[in-house]
Formats: sequence, C-alpha cells, structure tokens
Amino acid sequence: MLGSLMPQEKLKDILLRGKYVSPDDIRKAEEFAIKNLVSLEEYLLTEELITKDLIGQAIAESLDVAYANLNSNQPSHEQVVKIPEDIAKQNRIVLFRDDGNKITITSDNPNEQNMLALVPKLFQGKKISIAYSLSEDIDTVLAQYQKPLETRFSKIIEKKGRVAPELLEEIFNDALLHRASDIHLEPRYKEVFVRFRVDGVLHEAGRIPKEYYENILNRIKVRGGMRIDEHFATQDGSLRYEKEGTVVDFRISIAPTVEGEKVALRILSAYVQRYTLGDLGLSSVEQELLRDAAEKPFGMILVAGPTGSGKTTTLYTLLKVVNGPDVNITTIEDPVEYRTAGINQIQVNAATDLTFAKGLRSIVRQDPDIILVGEIRDNETAEIAVNAALTGHLLFSTFHANDAATAIPRLLDMGIEPFLLASTLEVIFAQRLVRKICDQCRHSIIKSTVDFNVPRLRQILKYVAGNSITMYEGGKCEACAYTGYSGRTAIFEFIRITEQMKSLILRSPSSAEIWDLARAEGSKTLFENGLEKVKTGLTTLDELLRVAPPVLQVRANNPSGP
Repeated sequence: MLGSLMPQEKLKDILLRGKYVSPDDIRKAEEFAIKNLVSLEEYLLTEELITKDLIGQAIAESLDVAYANLNSNQPSHEQVVKIPEDIAKQNRIVLFRDDGNKITITSDNPNEQNMLALVPKLFQGKKISIAYSLSEDIDTVLAQYQKPLETRFSKIIEKKGRVAPELLEEIFNDALLHRASDIHLEPRYKEVFVRFRVDGVLHEAGRIPKEYYENILNRIKVRGGMRIDEHFATQDGSLRYEKEGTVVDFRISIAPTVEGEKVALRILSAYVQRYTLGDLGLSSVEQELLRDAAEKPFGMILVAGPTGSGKTTTLYTLLKVVNGPDVNITTIEDPVEYRTAGINQIQVNAATDLTFAKGLRSIVRQDPDIILVGEIRDNETAEIAVNAALTGHLLFSTFHANDAATAIPRLLDMGIEPFLLASTLEVIFAQRLVRKICDQCRHSIIKSTVDFNVPRLRQILKYVAGNSITMYEGGKCEACAYTGYSGRTAIFEFIRITEQMKSLILRSPSSAEIWDLARAEGSKTLFENGLEKVKTGLTTLDELLRVAPPVLQVRANNPSGP
C-alpha cells in the first residue's frame, strides 16, 4: 500500500474531492478491492486511472503541504545522513532539499506534532518547510542507513542469540529491498556465499561462516515443507514470508554440491500484479496485436524464450486484460508463480502423477473459456493444447525456443499436424529482458559511426542514418547502486499468423522460410526492437548486445545468407 498511514476511506474522499478520479472509478475500485482483497489504489494503478505520483500529490494537497517526489528526486547519501539514523527512522523523516539557509524535510506523516517540534532543533537558524512523500518512497530512502549485509551478519553472530532465524530474515529483507528476483546460498570450503540476482545480474551480497549454514538450511527446509534428513537428492518447495503487512512467496530449489547443499530461492513478487502491457515494454501497436488475439473466442497465443525471460509475467499481464466475472480462466503450471484472484490455478504434482498433459485433459472438461499452460514441454502436451485451441478454447502457453520463427518448426517436429497448427495459432512472439537505464543519472551521448567499425559492432552500421547516433547511458549514482541501471523492460519479436503464414505452415516450412515471410509482413528481430529502446533512452547498446546481439538472418532462397 502506497500511503500506509492513510485510511482507505480518507484516500477515497481525497481523490474524489480533488477530482483525480470519477465516482464510477471509485465504485469499480471498491468492488474490485473487496472481491480480490487488495487496496483501493491497487485497482486504480492497475487500470491506469491514476499514477503513483498523482496519489502522492492528492494526499499532500489534503494535508496542505507540498509533495516531495522521492521516486524521481532521491536525495544523495551525504544529504540523507545529515539526520541521525535513529531520529530519521523513528520519525520517518528525510532531508529532501538543502539550499543553504532553507531546508525541506519530507515525511509520510507531515503533521505529526513530535516531528514538527523536533526538526527545528536539528537545523537551528534555518528556514524549514515540511513536505509529504509516499510511505514506500520514504522506506526506500531510509534504507540508505542500512549497514552492509555482512556487517549485520557479524553483529547477529556476536550476540549469540537465535542466529539462523535472524540471519535468514536479514537476507530476505535485503533481497526485497533491492528488488532481487532470486537469492542464492552457495556453500564453499569455509563460507557460504549469499548472492542476489538484481535486474538479471548476480551480485554478491555477503558471506556467512559455514558452521551456521546447517541451521539456516534446516530452517528453510522446514518452512518449505521439505525433508531435513535428505542431503544427497534435489528438493523443491515453497514458503511464505510476512513482515509488516507485506506478504511474499518464495519458490525453493535445493541441490547437493560437492561443498554442500546449494539453495536457490525465486522471489514471486506481488508487484507484478500491477503491470500493464505498456509496463512490459510493448508498443501501442504490439499491445493492440495482443489484445486482438486475446479477444478471440478460440486459438493459441505462444510466447517463446529461455528461462527467466519474463514469459509467464507477460502472459499473466495479458490474462489480467481479459479476466472478468463472465470468463472462466484455468491454468496449469509448474510452479504456480503468481496467485491471482478470479483465476483457477492448478499446480503440476509429480508425486500424484498430475502432469501438464493429464492436468490439461482435466481442464478441458472444466468448461473453461481461457486456458494457460505453463509450458509446452512434450509431444502429448502440445497435441492436447492444439486440440483444446481448436475446439473452442483460447489457449496461452510458453515454449522454449530462441526466436519466434524457430518455434513453429519445433512444434511441427513434435508431431503436430501442419493443418491443425495453422488453424489454431493466432500469434507467436519471442522476448528477452534488458536492464533499463537509471532515471536518476541517465544522460545522452553521441556515438560516431567510426566507433561501430569493428567486427563486434559492424552489423549495427546499417541501422544508423548519417555519421552519428544519439544514445544514452547511466552515470552510476546511489539510486542505482552505481550500476547505471534500475529495473528491466522486455524486447519482443512478433510473428502474426496471417492467411499467407497459414498457407506456409501447411507446407512444413523451415524457420528461414517463416522468417522471410514474417519480415515481408513487417516483423522485426529482437535486436531491432531493442535498438528502438536504445534510441529512446530506455536501455544501452551494450546491454542490448549482451542480451540479443544482431544475427544474420538466413534467407530461404539463399542458404549462404547475405
């Protein structure tokens, strides 16, 4: 919840009084909030009826103070620590601006009397103004007081209290603070490395003496419903972590290594529920293409890409578009990553022989309108999925393939009849995730075409008009932990199944033949789609080349290629 100190009824009155939203919007938001057990602003943000900053502005106006946007104007560490840590955290205050004789303090409770009496004593002789900031933004800035994870590990161990629970809680809290997608606990000879995957890249977060690892490992196993006496086999489980009203689900995988049992925890973040198609990085044309396909009564929508490329997130965001009280949506997944209200979700279970294929057969008898199959892994699942799409169901699924064109021949190789695939497939697309340039320190740079005249970059020359190109990069500031990047967006490669494409599929084409036709009909490669995001300042050329370098497309009528 954005304004954790703001009651829902009061927020509703503020938004209506300021005409930020209409009464009808509020009515729908209240109905959705009650049905789905979420906050009022969750619906408003999801439906793009208001932005986070407008909510902050509205609350600030109601409190008769200015709004301090900490999200886009985060103060430096040197500025933040001018207020002692204990005072800042206890009163939830941040030094937003220091203009010499004038100080601006921001808080999520700017009219709190103790705070108002305390601040003048901190900055004697200076003119002080008080502003309002959203609670989650205050929390982000207050995190700058946080000591390194390894320092906190040492203090916990020195106290000799409940070491394992406290160490694990520090790890979880830091991972959530840094918006990590995965936590890795990797045993070595004398230490256990703790690493976080942030924006797709692994970073070392700290190290734990190995003698404490067994207790941590056992605690994870117990909470994850796994056997603590098993040390030489892989195990999978899940756990739920709750703190101060925040609920986060973790998917656990444990694997034995020569140094001990390695743990990988995937963080199934609730904030994904807020995503819109635009948030994913889809252009308006691409959004319209997906919406049109998703509004058809039957057919198949496939997304291809490697593990960790955001396929499931994209499909769930699309499901949210079509979800409603008049639609029966059922999924079968391994695992169920995002628990979503209004959707029937089935977990694959090897112990009970509930496979994708068997689960999908059962789902078809459950009178669904829309089916999501977590992944098409084998011939049997592929065949049932295609038949389901053919018999009046709209089916979404993911598929492991390097690009969109390759997925079609691979499905045909699985034994799907060409005429069935041509009749059911509506759109197939591939995607990858690239890191976004930090908004706080982004700046433009001009690259000359001379810089591209090296083997690694020579293929880019054909995309550059003139002698130079303007691009962007991050300056590596505190807001992005000196990486130059903050957050991720997706790049896409779409193939629409037109009448011409259907005719081609009937001939069991190669991926080169499929791409030739798709190209002629306007499709762009992952690299070309990403290059547009480079030009608009969303990501860098280096990041794009890391994730999706340009490839020479082999033409069907010229096997040697250009």
